[in-house]
Amino acid sequence: MASVNPFNLSDSEEEAERRPNESVDTQRSPSQGAPGPPPGNPFSSPAEAEPPTPLLSSNRTSPNGEGISVSAPATSAMAGSTEARVSVDLIAAQLLRDQFILTALEFHTELLEAGRELPRLRDYFSNPGNFERQGGTPPAKDQVLGPGGPLNSVFDDLIVIVLVSRSHSDRAGSISTLDSLDFARYSDDGNRESDERVAVLEFELRKAKETIQALRANLTQAAESDVLSQERKNLKSCPEIQEPIRQLEKRALNFLVNEYLLKNGYKLSSITFSDENDDQDFELWDDVGLNIPKPPGLLHLYRNCGNVPPSQRNMVDVSVAVDASELLGNCVASESSKKPGLSQQVSVKARRTSVFLLHHNYSYYSLNDTDPTVIALAVVFSRKLSPAFQQALLSFCRMCSDSRLGAEVSRIADSEESVMLMLGRCLPHIVPNVLLAKREELIPLILCTACLHPEPKERDQLLHILFNLIKRPDDEQRQMILTGCVAFARHVGPTRVEAELLPQCWEQINHKYPERRLLVAESCGALAPYLPKEIRSSLVLSMLQQMLAEDKADMVREAVVKSLGIIMGYIDDADKYPQGFELMLLSLGDPSERVVNAVHQVFIPAFSAWSTELGNLHVALIPSLLTRIEKLLPQGEHGLDEHKLHIFLSALQSLIPPLFALVLQNAPFTSRAAVHADTPAIEVTRFPRPASPLQDIATIIGSREVLSVLLQLYDHQLELEGTTGWDSLLWVVNQLLPQLIEIVGRINVTSSTCVHEFSRFFWRLCRTFGKIFTNTKVKPQFQEILRLSEENVDASAGNGILTKATVPIYATGVLTCYNQEEDRKLLVGFLEDVMTTLSLSHAPLDSLKASFVELGANPAYHELLLTVLWYGVVHTSALVRCTAARMFELLVKGVNETLVAQRVVPALITLSSDPEISVRISTIPAFGTIMETVTQKELQERVKMQLASFLEDPQYQDQHSLHIEIIRTFGRVGPNAEPRFRDEFVLPHLHKLALANNSHAVESKRIDIATQLFEAYSALSCCFISEEVMVNHFLPGLRCLHADMEQLSPEHEVILSSMIKECEIKVENRGMSDAQGSISIASSLVGEDAKTKFLSKMGQLTTSGAMLANVFQRKK
Repeated sequence: MASVNPFNLSDSEEEAERRPNESVDTQRSPSQGAPGPPPGNPFSSPAEAEPPTPLLSSNRTSPNGEGISVSAPATSAMAGSTEARVSVDLIAAQLLRDQFILTALEFHTELLEAGRELPRLRDYFSNPGNFERQGGTPPAKDQVLGPGGPLNSVFDDLIVIVLVSRSHSDRAGSISTLDSLDFARYSDDGNRESDERVAVLEFELRKAKETIQALRANLTQAAESDVLSQERKNLKSCPEIQEPIRQLEKRALNFLVNEYLLKNGYKLSSITFSDENDDQDFELWDDVGLNIPKPPGLLHLYRNCGNVPPSQRNMVDVSVAVDASELLGNCVASESSKKPGLSQQVSVKARRTSVFLLHHNYSYYSLNDTDPTVIALAVVFSRKLSPAFQQALLSFCRMCSDSRLGAEVSRIADSEESVMLMLGRCLPHIVPNVLLAKREELIPLILCTACLHPEPKERDQLLHILFNLIKRPDDEQRQMILTGCVAFARHVGPTRVEAELLPQCWEQINHKYPERRLLVAESCGALAPYLPKEIRSSLVLSMLQQMLAEDKADMVREAVVKSLGIIMGYIDDADKYPQGFELMLLSLGDPSERVVNAVHQVFIPAFSAWSTELGNLHVALIPSLLTRIEKLLPQGEHGLDEHKLHIFLSALQSLIPPLFALVLQNAPFTSRAAVHADTPAIEVTRFPRPASPLQDIATIIGSREVLSVLLQLYDHQLELEGTTGWDSLLWVVNQLLPQLIEIVGRINVTSSTCVHEFSRFFWRLCRTFGKIFTNTKVKPQFQEILRLSEENVDASAGNGILTKATVPIYATGVLTCYNQEEDRKLLVGFLEDVMTTLSLSHAPLDSLKASFVELGANPAYHELLLTVLWYGVVHTSALVRCTAARMFELLVKGVNETLVAQRVVPALITLSSDPEISVRISTIPAFGTIMETVTQKELQERVKMQLASFLEDPQYQDQHSLHIEIIRTFGRVGPNAEPRFRDEFVLPHLHKLALANNSHAVESKRIDIATQLFEAYSALSCCFISEEVMVNHFLPGLRCLHADMEQLSPEHEVILSSMIKECEIKVENRGMSDAQGSISIASSLVGEDAKTKFLSKMGQLTTSGAMLANVFQRKK
């Protein structure tokens, strides 16, 4: 007898007409997978038939990627004709009789959705007595609103069965099929009653929460709709009025504001705020009334206010008119864990939807089972293909998801966190394949991912990639990396900077490439403001100290010094002050000039600012440097370590701006300083040019306007009110200046380096503290020590202090600070007095010479110095005139030839005709210097004539002192003078003097001249001398000198013999080389440009003797 599957027959007449004669095989259909009852008895009891099996056991793949167990009527064998129909009520009775309760529930649900309620099923499921347990009374259930009408508590109990089954499963995220349910566990025995009770109570709790959420949602919706309708009316009537805040928005913002106040310590404000909103409970977010989770907080909202979240896509399957939100189950995989009450709703809805889809022969497949939150749906219409066949068919689509990249491509991120995870996985594979020149383009990606990635290990890997992104980063690339590190530090805070960024720096502190170590050094400074203060003053400081002491690259140490300066600007541990001082001294002693410049530009200003805060600038820092300078002085005049003196003095010089700022800030008038609109601007030349912006006093004070006001009050206080109660300025006047002046008096005046260093220091000190301070505080202290006055100028005993370095330092460091007429007159008068006093007292002229050398280096003072010398030229004392003549020698080298011709040479010629022979002799060195430096032929001829008169005039033949001075001058200027002057004037006259010295009667004078001749010939032997001059004058003069030394100084005689032999060999070799050179030149000209080669050879043979003067060492 043919069997009929009653569940393949539609309850609608239309479907019956479409399929009037549908027969089904009695065997189990592969697509349905359920056996039917035995033929002839379609409604036999379970005892008589085979054990009941689920009506449909095949698992359909749900839209959310999970297998949902769905039950469909099994194929039943029914005797009778194919046109026989089975009533719906009969099917329901059989299902209830066979205890297919779940299937009956699904059947009842579909009937409700179709609008055909069956009384039998309605009465059965609405009667609680049908589901009472023997072991106890079932808990009461409130009715909930279902899609088709009121459902009794039986529906919840059945869901409990499913939930209990899932609670004992592996919790892999998929809903178990009804096949997998172990109904024996829900038998009437009491062994498992406690577990069931727990599951029921849990479900009741979740269901109560759902009810509360539903009521709150209804309340929220109603409240918002009322407010919206009223606001829209108001806005339509007055469009210019901004949309007012809604009541629910106000309550939500109130809650967040109160939370912010509490978290940030504004407790009193929070209490006041709560009192003003007494109708709201600020301890419970649910009191707000919004059916949404609590936002993260005001700070998070502020930081992300510019980030627009992606809009949710509303997807609808138009082919079956089903909302995608129902198919996806509201993203069960992600949302069910957040909202416990949602899983029950979704499971029921998904089960109903799957039954509906099966009823219409639709099937859905997830193309990506690896991530259940990312869904891709493919719809197959009205085809009876097995899932295995469909899977095999789709396998011919060339998709690759088994590789790493394939898995990343097939897994599309749908949230910020998943994007960060994806970037964290992909960036390590992307970076090695990007060109080195373009890798800085990856810095934003790496940093954003490292900031937001949830896994510490991945963040560490990303930061490691950042610091190793470029093998040898250039300056621009390092700047990009540093900018990113600072942005990272601002975003994540000090704790993560310490834990994540600093280890990357530590790893590369000894990297083989200096560019990488440079990046580490710069990073330490850039990250200093964002580090915990303990780490800043310990670990980072130690890292930089190690790099400063060990790194061999100048640019790395320069960056270390700058970073140390930044650290000094943020450090607040006073115990680290001695370490900072030692680091300053260590870096000042660095051999690299760029490192030392960085110390003065960054480190010292920052360290002095810290010292000022600690009160140590004038109490400890400056005195400690002065003490170290004083310790250098007792080593002796010639044993002074000028390098160390330069280190300490340059540090003192860099401390002048912060010292003056301290004086201004601690002045009695500071409280009266107020910036006004008519505050005058500061003169550009008021202060020396700062070495860096950090040494600009306006920067130290705060602004140029405030500094201008303070300077006005400062000058007024010094000029009219005095320094009473001004402790910082009194320390400068009473302690700093006297100690400096004492040190100046102890240094060696012949050390031009020391004189220059102290002169620059006093110049900057006086210019910084101002003209009034210089005239009233500095100059009087120097004048008291020098004791220059009219009554002691002519004192024959002289003044010992005038021979010290105090004179040039006062003249060049103090008197030159200001260049007005009265200042220039004071400088001229001081130099004239010093020259007169030293000359009349027969004291050494070293201090005056040092003053002329220091001042002569600046062309602006040449006229002034010539005025001083002219005072000496016309002085009544021959001693003063002699001094003036000797000073011209120092001045000629730096003066331009116009002044030499107009001012120097006339003065020297005037002195050369002086009645006193000593004055005339004193002019010879100056004449020789002119021959060495000037190039004007006329000047050279005038000087040559004057020197010739000294040598050839009979009145000078017996002037031993004059001959000594001329020979000494020739030996000094001869190697650097014009070759013609040397060959035609110097060497012939030396020959004559050597020849005349052979017959000198006085042995002492003879040996004096011989010694000077030996020095002169030794210097001139290094020059290129023509063969004619060598044979006619140089060698004969050496032989004459040899004759004197043979008798007077045998030790010199040996050297002279070797010199004569060398000169003779040179003459012989030059003759041979000339012959060979002519042949070689002729051969080289063959086939080439004769003119070019000839000029080249001639250029090699006519090398100036002035260029060779310093090449060879003097032989002794």
